[in-house]
Amino acid sequence: MKIHSLVLGPCDANCYIWVDEESKSAIVVDVPSDAISIMAHCAKLGVKITDIILTHGHFDHILGLKDLKDLTGATISVFEKTEQFLNDRNLNLCNFAGVDFTPVKPDKILHDNYIIDFNGNKIKVIYTPGHTDDSICLLCGDTLFSGDTLFSKGIGRYDLATGDLTTELNSIRERLLVLPDGTKVYPGHGPSTTIGEEKRENPYI
Repeated sequence: MKIHSLVLGPCDANCYIWVDEESKSAIVVDVPSDAISIMAHCAKLGVKITDIILTHGHFDHILGLKDLKDLTGATISVFEKTEQFLNDRNLNLCNFAGVDFTPVKPDKILHDNYIIDFNGNKIKVIYTPGHTDDSICLLCGDTLFSGDTLFSKGIGRYDLATGDLTTELNSIRERLLVLPDGTKVYPGHGPSTTIGEEKRENPYI
């Protein structure tokens, strides 16, 4: 699996295009906006988007969801608590940000420790509440998509709806820092890092 990233949307969120080179199919992790740019990038790579997975339901990670679904017909997978966020403008912060969003019904509901089989690649869902009550991370081998739970030298905001600092720190310590130090971390904003780097250098940890 090879990872490509785009920085999109009003909050410079990361959109990851996770490519299975053998099948030439791709998962898109979070859709901050601009489905056309995502499609164009995939066209250059010569891959087809078959799946979309959301790490949580905040507006800056979902604004392009409907357009990308309409363009690709890809399967949308979300955590069990995220569907409520997609349909509530206060929870997804669209009211807070003053942006429009058309709710999309997900195709698949994920649960903690659920294993997604993507062309033989096993992707584990790790529930990590704290930034939001619906936050998840995705683990495949030594690759972790951390959403807005863990950043390079930082953590996600905990002062918005359903956020809680103690819960977020517990999620990071109990569910992420137990991973091998060499685990590569791809966050929802900012540069990539590793679990080992965050153990050594993250001031919140």
